[in-house]
Amino acid sequence: MRKLQIRDAEVMQLAIQQEIGRSEESRYDHRLHGLLLVTAGQSCREIARLFGEDATTVQRWVRRFEAHRLEGLRDGEHPGRPRMLRAAQWRRVEAELRRGPRHFGWEANLWDGPLLAEHLRRHYHIDLGVRQCQRLFRQMGFRLRKPRPQVAQSDPVKVAAVKKTPPSGKTKRP
Repeated sequence: MRKLQIRDAEVMQLAIQQEIGRSEESRYDHRLHGLLLVTAGQSCREIARLFGEDATTVQRWVRRFEAHRLEGLRDGEHPGRPRMLRAAQWRRVEAELRRGPRHFGWEANLWDGPLLAEHLRRHYHIDLGVRQCQRLFRQMGFRLRKPRPQVAQSDPVKVAAVKKTPPSGKTKRP
């Protein structure tokens, strides 16, 4: 029997690995297949090479299986890093953002990432980066609003110099 081949094997291998990673069930099945090969006598290093995994990952599957049987192969909780703001603080910050920065002595008219980061540092003793503060806005349901520039304090002569209109006497053709 001749050996079958898949066109663009490297690309397809990546696509298949991504597909396996997309669902909890397919990751579980992937681990089952790896353990099946272990029971057939394959080494963790060989399985890792075939599966596109690290050998320590396969070893971890075996240890989890030995300790917890099939349930040990299922994905566990991934809670992530705990929030810096407690629930009460979260509600308070949300209310403060609705008031506006001037209410708290800031000179700005609108909240932005750097201003919120400084506000949290001074009032809550919490250090968050600007990008994380921008995420907080989105999580609290706020959207980005950019202030309109005041062109030269509305001086008509300076405004006319900045406007994108044709010089007087010339008209635009349709």
